[in-house]
Order: sequence, then structure tokens, then C-alpha cells
Amino acid sequence: MLLNNICNRQFRTLYFILGTILLCLGSVNKVVAMQMSAPSPPFSAGERLTFQIRWGIINAGQATLEIAQPEGDSSQDSQHFILTVKTSPAIDIFYKFRERVDSYTDSNVTKTLRYKKVQSGRTTRDIDVAFDWQNNKVQYSNFGTPLEPIDLQAGTLDPLSSLYYIRRQVTGPNILIERPVTDGKKIVIGKVHYIKQETISINGKEYDTIMLEPELKHVKGVFEKSKNSKMYIWVTNDSRKLLVKLKSKVVVGSFVAELIDYQENSAQREKNGAT
Repeated sequence: MLLNNICNRQFRTLYFILGTILLCLGSVNKVVAMQMSAPSPPFSAGERLTFQIRWGIINAGQATLEIAQPEGDSSQDSQHFILTVKTSPAIDIFYKFRERVDSYTDSNVTKTLRYKKVQSGRTTRDIDVAFDWQNNKVQYSNFGTPLEPIDLQAGTLDPLSSLYYIRRQVTGPNILIERPVTDGKKIVIGKVHYIKQETISINGKEYDTIMLEPELKHVKGVFEKSKNSKMYIWVTNDSRKLLVKLKSKVVVGSFVAELIDYQENSAQREKNGAT
């Protein structure tokens, strides 16, 4: 019973952190030398990134980020990003968790059009966030029960699509990135700081990366309660700007997500010069 309670507490914290990570990383836009035209995306439909999530030495689960293939003639006007998260079989015994997040944006990932999240486990959610850009309002609902709409700011993104926006904006050293982001309940302006260039090793493979640190002052819950809490992310220092590692330190320990599999379509592979 004690082990069960400990695992429940730690993995509730883990998946709160996963959601919060997306919220933190969502608040990005290049401040230094901001340009009116967005850079060409380093990603395209068919890309799939798979991460192993660890709490200490424990294999806690997997997360997958993917870009859906286009559907129909209107697909060129939008992007569809998908995040899926699941606990490992060993953890399912104590705390089974499944989540899928869908984000729809314009083609250049400058604003969100719709955001959906379905979660199952000890807690269930069926969240739909509607973005009304004609009236500059966003409305959150869970299982069809809506909250009061809140005001949108220009260029607002959702937590998931912001991960891809980061990849478009990380161009080199000494950048400061910030942008409005919302989960439908509130809008925050966060910041992401450049830390350094670093070569890291994941499962025996070396990556030349750019290390970034999101600010956590707008984040509640376990980060707010953890003195000197930190979060870092690493993206590759090449044309692909792949997210390869994420690490957070809070009162209950360190959580790490590392890239274990990467797939891309043939056109993207040729464009990026990847082997």
C-alpha cells in the first residue's frame, strides 16, 4: 500500500510536469531582430519523435510528437500536431495514464486554430479549446461544459504547437524568446533563454545541441512549491532543430525525456540533408 501511494504521488507529479512543460515552452517568440516574415519550418508532415521518460532510474513511460499527414485540399493552410503520452507497463500497475493532444494551427505556426486534449486514467478529461480569431476570444470546455471565454492576444499559440514554433525561432546564440500562449483557461507571456551550445550523448549517440531554459515564474503547482526548480531543453544545432532532450528538477526528483526514435518523410530528409 505504501509503495502504491508513493508511486501514485510521484507519477501524478510527473504528468503534471509534462503538461506544464508544454505550457512553459509555449511562450516563445524571438525578441531580438524580430522579422515580419517567419523562417521556413525545419519540419514537415510525417515527422515523428519518440521519447523515453525517466524519473530517476525508473522508466516511467513514453511520449510521441508527430505531424499528421495532410487531409484534403485545404490541408496546405494548416498544420496538425499530435502528442501522445503513456505510462510504461510496469507503472500501469500503480498509475495508468494515457493522453492525446491535438493542435491545429495556420500553415506558418503563427496562431492556433483549435486545441484538443483527451486524458484517461485516474483522472479523465475531454478538453476542446476553440479559438475565435474574428472576435479575438478563446473558449475552453471539458466534456462539453464551457467556461467563460477569455480575450486572445495577437499570435497566441497553444502549449503543443509552441514546441514547433520554438524550433522555427532558435537560430543561434544570445536569443531571448517570448510569446503569448493559452490552454484556454489563461494566457501567459513566458520567456525562453539561450544558455549555451553543448554536445550531449543519448543512448550512445552524440548530438550537437543548443541548450535553452524556460522561465518558471508563471508556473504553479509542483514548480511553484519547489525551491530552485529548473527546466532545460536541448534542440539540435542544425537545420532540423530537433527536440532531443528535456529535463526538470523539482522537489520530488529529476525527470528526463530523451529522444529514442526519429522518423521523417523523404522530402524532409532530402531538404535537411539527413542520412
